[in-house]
Amino acid sequence: MEIYFHAGGEDKWTASIALVPIWKDEKILETCPDLAEAAPFLQIAPGMRDVTGRKGEISIVYGHKDLPYSRVMFIGLGEECLGRDTAMDVVREGFAKGLARVRAMHLESAHIPFFSLSRLGGELRVLEEAVYACCLANYSSIHFKKTTRESLPPAVQWLGIGFRDEYVPDAARQAARRGERSAEAVLLARKFATAPGNVMYPETFAEKARMLAADNNLKIDVLDEKDLEARGFGAHLAVGRGGAHPPRLVVLEHAPKGRENDRPIVFVGKGITFDSGGISLKPAAKMHTMKSDMTGAAATLASLVALADEGADCRVIGVMALAENMPDGNATRPGDVVTGLSGDTIEIVNTDAEGRLVLCDALAYVQQNWEPAAIIDIATLTGACAVALGDQVAGLFCSSDSLAERVLSAGHCAGEYFWRLPLWEGYKSKLKSPIADICHTGSSREGGAITAALYLQHFVKGDIPWAHLDIAGVDWCGKDTALCPEGSTGFSARTLVEIGRGGLA
Repeated sequence: MEIYFHAGGEDKWTASIALVPIWKDEKILETCPDLAEAAPFLQIAPGMRDVTGRKGEISIVYGHKDLPYSRVMFIGLGEECLGRDTAMDVVREGFAKGLARVRAMHLESAHIPFFSLSRLGGELRVLEEAVYACCLANYSSIHFKKTTRESLPPAVQWLGIGFRDEYVPDAARQAARRGERSAEAVLLARKFATAPGNVMYPETFAEKARMLAADNNLKIDVLDEKDLEARGFGAHLAVGRGGAHPPRLVVLEHAPKGRENDRPIVFVGKGITFDSGGISLKPAAKMHTMKSDMTGAAATLASLVALADEGADCRVIGVMALAENMPDGNATRPGDVVTGLSGDTIEIVNTDAEGRLVLCDALAYVQQNWEPAAIIDIATLTGACAVALGDQVAGLFCSSDSLAERVLSAGHCAGEYFWRLPLWEGYKSKLKSPIADICHTGSSREGGAITAALYLQHFVKGDIPWAHLDIAGVDWCGKDTALCPEGSTGFSARTLVEIGRGGLA
């Protein structure tokens, strides 16, 4: 969907329908007098009697077809919630539902009058979120369907932002573009994480990353299985030993001119392109969703592409640890001991706890090659975190209070929420092994998300600020919502973009 900017007033606005948000019981023609001037037919239209603004209500009021504004869609937001943490969630959901209705009507364009947004709070922020929501709602994935596009509601071709001033304000243009790029990042992450394991595996992920890097002026390095073996990635290789497709490590770097020598922010994404559990085989129910066990890597890739496209003024490196976890005669066995890149020997007692194995080698690699300003790893890591926090909130473990606040703030801005959990020192004893330097899982199921985070923390040396985002439970949407169809959510992609935009300040 193209984003257009229209200045000069309503006579220059030619979209099929206008999208106007409204609070419950709001007298919109009084609170937004510019709307009454732009669409004077609203003052006498009988349909206005049915516009209540109730949450989820979509009301369309029609004027003469030759008017610039021949249709106005009022998007009900419910009770006014200005200043509340949920305000932008309400805006996003409302505009997504409105755009979905535009698609269902087979209209080719929609329009947001900028003057209608100031009633919702900061108009620039609202514009960014409105564009973000509309872009997400306009997407449908039918890549593997025989169904033709003609049998589905067509995508909206363009979204216009209208201004009554003679010129489009630069700040508004930038806000809309931020929302557009954020949506593109989320959609790219979803495309990667929703792709089947027979289509998206370590080699194909790496090749697609190469193409995206070339298109977006990103530096890229790919380590294949021979490189990993030569360098000592024993834990990473152990995960992929049973797979038909060998592991890869993909490294992307965005380094703006003048920032090449800055200490980078490093994102480390778990990229298990399919997770059967290995020898410790998972139950069959919902195993097909394990194609999204690489959401952390997908979000990392998508965020680097978005930051490069935007020209963000911050050096960011993305490391994606890729493998498929399958059972066969070469697969790692429970009880095996491997030596990781850090030099630690690791006892593997459950091959379904594979994500932490690829991540621990990636964390060691990052510290061997750079002096990070901060490291943030992203992983669909533990069912324990999903049990604790459910399907709307991800877990955050962090060694630095300031970094934790930065992640929480970025997540709140992105509409992706995290809850900080403790790195409880007393649980470190659960990771002791009788035969190796460390055991990769805790000695009991209790506190599983915490012991997994403590295991990763073991491989972060010194005082480097480090955060671990456990996105298990929030990476997959089981049914269609306004902002996400059934499938991968791309969760954390936008949070990473927000962090990269603003740095660590």
